[in-house]
Amino acid sequence: MSELVAELENHTARYVEAVNAGDFETVEKFYTADAVAVWEPGKPLSGDERRKYQREFLEAGPRMAARPRQVFVTGRTALMIVDWTIDIPGDDGTTEHLEGVGVDVLTLGEDGVWRYAIDDPYGQAS
Repeated sequence: MSELVAELENHTARYVEAVNAGDFETVEKFYTADAVAVWEPGKPLSGDERRKYQREFLEAGPRMAARPRQVFVTGRTALMIVDWTIDIPGDDGTTEHLEGVGVDVLTLGEDGVWRYAIDDPYGQAS
């Protein structure tokens, strides 16, 4: 089981790298085709809405840090509780600082890759 936990912790690190690079195509590969994301509490997005929101967010040049707090795995499903921060540069030279405790559900694909099925960065507040 500890190998799976390490693999999922590494998954988080690779996701952060892709976000910090602003690489939409790579970030998108971290999600299932029908993934749901709740980047604003109470406003779940999926499909093209989710992709549009994520593309625009990455274009703003966010800098992210994340650390898994807890990882639970059963079969091909994982639940991750993740502490994260994001700093977003503003057009006026200021930086918006965001932080939270995310609740993420991942599924293991037939190709052996973990992907987000549910991404709720504000899980503790939703």
